Amino acid sequence: MYLLTGAIHTAGSRTPDLNRYLAGFVSPGSKKKRTRAITVPCDGYAIPWYSNEFWTAGQRQASSIHEVSYRACFKPQLPRFFIRLLTKKGDIVYDPFSGRGTTVIEAGLFLRNVIANDANPLSRVMTEPRFFPPTVAAVERHLLGIPRDGEPLDIDLSMFYHVNTEREIAAIRAYLCRRREQGSEDAIDRWIAMVATNRLTGHSPGFFSVYTLPPNQAVSKKSQTRINVRRRQVPEYRDTHRLIAKKTKSLLRTLTGPQTRALNFTGKRARFFTCDARETPEIPDDTVQLTVTSPPFLDIVQYHDDNWLRCWFNGLESDAIGKIITMARTVDGWTAVMADVFRELYRVTAPGGWVAFEVGEVRKGTVRLEEHVVPLGITAGFSCKAVMINTQAFTKTSHIWGVDNMGCGTNTNRIVVFKKEP
Repeated sequence: MYLLTGAIHTAGSRTPDLNRYLAGFVSPGSKKKRTRAITVPCDGYAIPWYSNEFWTAGQRQASSIHEVSYRACFKPQLPRFFIRLLTKKGDIVYDPFSGRGTTVIEAGLFLRNVIANDANPLSRVMTEPRFFPPTVAAVERHLLGIPRDGEPLDIDLSMFYHVNTEREIAAIRAYLCRRREQGSEDAIDRWIAMVATNRLTGHSPGFFSVYTLPPNQAVSKKSQTRINVRRRQVPEYRDTHRLIAKKTKSLLRTLTGPQTRALNFTGKRARFFTCDARETPEIPDDTVQLTVTSPPFLDIVQYHDDNWLRCWFNGLESDAIGKIITMARTVDGWTAVMADVFRELYRVTAPGGWVAFEVGEVRKGTVRLEEHVVPLGITAGFSCKAVMINTQAFTKTSHIWGVDNMGCGTNTNRIVVFKKEP
């Protein structure tokens, strides 16, 4: 018997009947919400749709190791749901649009093997170091070897930073670049690069910059100048070394010894690629048990513009990267790209393996990408098992399903789940 509650079935190597599991799912907590289910016709197919509070931040707190900012990332509870339900220890979990690495980090905590791919090399900068977390003391010792007074920057960032903060950023950047060029970069260097990248800009004194937009994006220099004028603010000095140590402590605060060992074990076997998700020849056929991913959504998130400062800090060419990141401006253009992605996913997925494809809500629900994704996966060879709507606030049924009225104000994830039949 499968336990049809918030506790995920993990015993043995079998996975539960997904539709039975979702239909009988009872959300944990005082309200004990039961799944609402309907069958929706989609491009000639009858697809089961399930809505419930399948995961929330309150059901089980995510590890603090996830707390690095990146635009358009989902919460760790989302991949955890599928990892625990549909895989076992040693299975390969993959994310072709890895971003900050939420899927693979969560899979690593559960001792799954991982493959991360992203066209933006910044993704690896933000992900790989967290498989090898150092101690706070080790980071502080390492920082003592990095000078604070760097050469003047070759770029004007005075609208973001105090002059002394600029010098420290320049010194850290030069040190890290030199270590990479010499081939002497170690795990703590990579950790410092990741944390410093995460602290470049933000909206609190915990960041290197004066107040700016939230830390998952960097505004242009002109926009920051306007923000400074509007807020009547001038960049204040921020101690970059202290802030790196402070963020390190925060990232490690809930990490246990067994979790650290699990990440280390997984990280040594992890594979990181910087490929177009439509063509990943280094991934063998029929090997991936589970893919959990969230692709770029049309032109809504400007990955290139948001990450220009992070790319600069890491010596990456943001203009060149921007040209290879998929940013289709129309639904037809987006589906054409995703059709090729699904064909590649079908190739690498093991018989009996799964794909959980999160499409969120686009343009306040006026674009229902899940309805476009269903036929893409089926055409590639998958069977579509379900559309899941994870929501924390039920409103009118039509709002939840997006069938009659998409003026929806709920906070939802919308995931299309596919299986490669054996």
